[in-house]
Amino acid sequence: MAWICVTGLIAALAVVGCGGGGTSTSTSAELQSVGKGEGELDLVNWPGYVEPQWSKPFEQQTGCQVKSKDAGTSDEMIQLMRTGQYDGVSASGNASARLVDGGDVAPVNVDLVPNYKTIFSDLKDQPYNTFDGTHYGIPHGRGANLLMWNTNDVSPGPKSWSIILDPKQAAQYKGKISVYDDPIYIADAAVYLKAHQPDLGIDNPYELNNDQFNAAVDLLKQQRPNVGEYWSDAAKQIQAYTNGDDQVGATWQYQYFALKGDNQPVAVSPVSQGFVPDEGATGWSDTWMISSSAAHPNCMYKWMDYITSPQANAEVAQYFGEAPAQSKACDASTLSAAAKVIGYPADTKFCDKYHAAVPSFWKRVYYWNTPVSDCGNGSSDCKDYNDWVQAWTGIKG
Repeated sequence: MAWICVTGLIAALAVVGCGGGGTSTSTSAELQSVGKGEGELDLVNWPGYVEPQWSKPFEQQTGCQVKSKDAGTSDEMIQLMRTGQYDGVSASGNASARLVDGGDVAPVNVDLVPNYKTIFSDLKDQPYNTFDGTHYGIPHGRGANLLMWNTNDVSPGPKSWSIILDPKQAAQYKGKISVYDDPIYIADAAVYLKAHQPDLGIDNPYELNNDQFNAAVDLLKQQRPNVGEYWSDAAKQIQAYTNGDDQVGATWQYQYFALKGDNQPVAVSPVSQGFVPDEGATGWSDTWMISSSAAHPNCMYKWMDYITSPQANAEVAQYFGEAPAQSKACDASTLSAAAKVIGYPADTKFCDKYHAAVPSFWKRVYYWNTPVSDCGNGSSDCKDYNDWVQAWTGIKG
């Protein structure tokens, strides 16, 4: 019951200011120069983004002592940022617009982040990091959400999300399916329906009219009896696969690599498919954003530049399993040096495997975005995030 109450609070806080999608209400001006660090940096981040292998060297270089807080969902990130206790956040697209709308983050002066110049161009000036022509963050990296399965229980390896979304196939793994516990998961159903029910006319899985939205929600209601776990804590999903409670489902690279490192019998869609199933996948392009009430703005700017430096960006990308944002992170010597720091085998083809420099590949990956009523095609009959939150509560029953 306590967890239900906390979840309800998070959802209620997250809904505030999500209807418009892109008009900034922040009154904080961007920094004009970076001065001496304040000695501390407080971050909200996805698990695996702030690890000692790269945070400790940053502390030694800058004197900014890093304190980080893992968040399991974008809603949780927004809740934490609205406490005013954190300097910055590694926001995905389904949080960034809401943070801007709520005035929780400030514009970013990209001229004060030297490493911004060599970030991949197709990650810049995107609708999830730039609003009304104003930059609100520094791209960190990108990747696709994965379909993962236990190879002892699932054979042959699936190539499609049908294994957890087609009711007949999913029924074979009733109670052993694991999916992400967040309203944004409705987009996963929309991606699946885009491929399997083209008559619905779905283009963007975050811009759904009434019929499209209802079809996605109905599909997830059919999936509900077969789901054993709705997860938002990566560590708990890792434990569930280790215990055999989960056999197949949606996951992040973080869990997959942790399980492989523990010699667990898990697999994901192969590199030959770009790590995504036949239909494509949802995913993320994350952005480091600075709080509009940051107590340590100089340390935050130093962090944004450091984490997108070639070496550090190569380290976090290989550790987490995502394409780096920094183009120079893909140099063979940089990748090898970074792998050595984090204790991974050197892989000079890492960026090729993750399609870091292939903009066309990312058309198969639908980055998390904040659903708004404006469909982007002149129509305003799309379901906004409030609708998604309400539907998600109904899906889970």
